[in-house]
Amino acid sequence: MTPQDIENLFTRDSGDFVFARWGRPVSPVVFGVDDATLSVIKGALEAVCVLSGHKIAETDPELGSNLMMFFFKEWDELPDVPGLDRLVPDLKPLVEKLKDVDANQYRLFRFDEDGAIKACFVFLRMDKHLSATPAQTLALSQIVQSFLLWSDAAFKDQSPLAVAEGTTILRPDVAALLRAAYDPVLPSVAQDTSHALRLFARLNKPQ
Repeated sequence: MTPQDIENLFTRDSGDFVFARWGRPVSPVVFGVDDATLSVIKGALEAVCVLSGHKIAETDPELGSNLMMFFFKEWDELPDVPGLDRLVPDLKPLVEKLKDVDANQYRLFRFDEDGAIKACFVFLRMDKHLSATPAQTLALSQIVQSFLLWSDAAFKDQSPLAVAEGTTILRPDVAALLRAAYDPVLPSVAQDTSHALRLFARLNKPQ
């Protein structure tokens, strides 16, 4: 992975470079799955936290839960979730927009006063494609994409995951970048492309 590759992963469609990682421990809650799938999601979250060095907490003092994952069949179910409209601004127009483009997933981030991630809402409409995706693959992919503010098109052409000996894993280059992104020496927020160089310099840093 080159510095330009890293820069591209955090450059939005607008042309702005925006890097942000979590500024507080992750306190997850998952809706709409059975116990077996919940266990898989928990395992994926723990694996990414170990990799990055980030923390998991039982509760967030401000929000209670700050990483919320919703699994459902149709977008129209979301406006009926009690209290969700208070957490997600303009929920009904958002649902209509997602229906119009036939989306099967959406992530919404909220940020603290410094610009670090303080909450992430993950919405997964389990259409035929997502329903056919192994739980481990789906969970790991969503957790990785929730741990940093990646660009709009970061993984459109290539998944952050790979398969090694029949097991789904995080791509080694993405894993190294995620680890570098959570280096405590680095800031949680950056809007200058020079940050890509700082990340690149840490890709092969000894653990």
